Amino acid sequence: MARVVVLGAGIIGAACARELALAGCDVTVVDRAGPAAGTTAHGEGNVLVSDKGPGPELELAKLSRRLWPRILQTLPDTDADTVEWEPKGGIVVATTGEGARTLREFAASQRAAGIDAGDLDAAALAAAEPHLTRDCTAAVHYPGDAQVQPAGAATALLAGAVRAGAVLRTGHEVTGAVARGGRITGVRTRAGTIDGDAFVNAAGPWSGEVAARLGVRLDVRPRRGEVLVTAPLPPTVFHKVYDADYVGAVGSGAGDLRASAVVESTRAGTLLIGSSRRRVGFDDRLRPEVLSVIAGKALRLFPSLAGVPVMRAYGGFRPYVADHLPVIGADPRLDGLWHATGHEGAGVGLSVGTAAVLRDLLLGREPDIDAAPFRVGRPAVQAEGENG
Repeated sequence: MARVVVLGAGIIGAACARELALAGCDVTVVDRAGPAAGTTAHGEGNVLVSDKGPGPELELAKLSRRLWPRILQTLPDTDADTVEWEPKGGIVVATTGEGARTLREFAASQRAAGIDAGDLDAAALAAAEPHLTRDCTAAVHYPGDAQVQPAGAATALLAGAVRAGAVLRTGHEVTGAVARGGRITGVRTRAGTIDGDAFVNAAGPWSGEVAARLGVRLDVRPRRGEVLVTAPLPPTVFHKVYDADYVGAVGSGAGDLRASAVVESTRAGTLLIGSSRRRVGFDDRLRPEVLSVIAGKALRLFPSLAGVPVMRAYGGFRPYVADHLPVIGADPRLDGLWHATGHEGAGVGLSVGTAAVLRDLLLGREPDIDAAPFRVGRPAVQAEGENG
């Protein structure tokens, strides 16, 4: 039985731990804090296919979207309830002529890749989202988009790993590696050394720092995003609704502020309003000017939200890679070290697919999708990059 140590108890680490434990591995999950305490707790819980163009990430998203409902069926009812799975679908809208052209072309390319993406005329859009602005030039409905409660989902996956025999160790910050003959055999933590046969770096935006402590370079950097949370409202937004420029903000490599309107409801009745992307290192200060930009863009889509109280705002760091693809697989420089990171803001949605791919690679099986584009040795992952 292989001893696998998963470094990180966020949703990626939890999903990987569950798959490996169910496959018969002796799994230990290590985290410096606690389950879902970092990036996972500061996201929106999106499980999206609508924001990914044809290519490797979309294939990973399709795999994950197929796996999520199957996994939910295996969970005890109490755990499934904490996930708050809502296959509500998404609606992407354009508000300019150029935006409409771009959105239609993007949706057509996704349909060619097997995504269900249906055009909505003005009447259908008004029926689906009655509070949405009528100043829309195009709209596309994605029934495959879904949402979970991110911390609840991570906790449920981790509970599944523990039921399968995994052990969780919190308060264990990784400080270094124990290596012999070019192979990692243990990790040093502030609470002691943990031995193993394989080690999975699933530390999210801290993956680059963890990799450096283990003796290898991994160009995964933090990219910050913020979200506004309204007071509970009567039913107001019925899908995940966002402006078509969201896709461009996600794909941008710029370090300065990139923002777009993203609005969705939760089971509690609150609205989550995003989104922003900034590369500011690990500066965790909330910036009023950023929150103002987010609010302004949301009001253009939903003018009726003017005057709705904002209950709180939060921000978090997402693991950014320059080519916008996750990093999944073995590290070619240190035998026994694996990585599952670099998902930026898509980690919740891609988590279960990532775990399935990593499990197959680690156990010498053929994954359901081509894993080569996510390899650790590609230039974007190992090249020298900015620190911010």
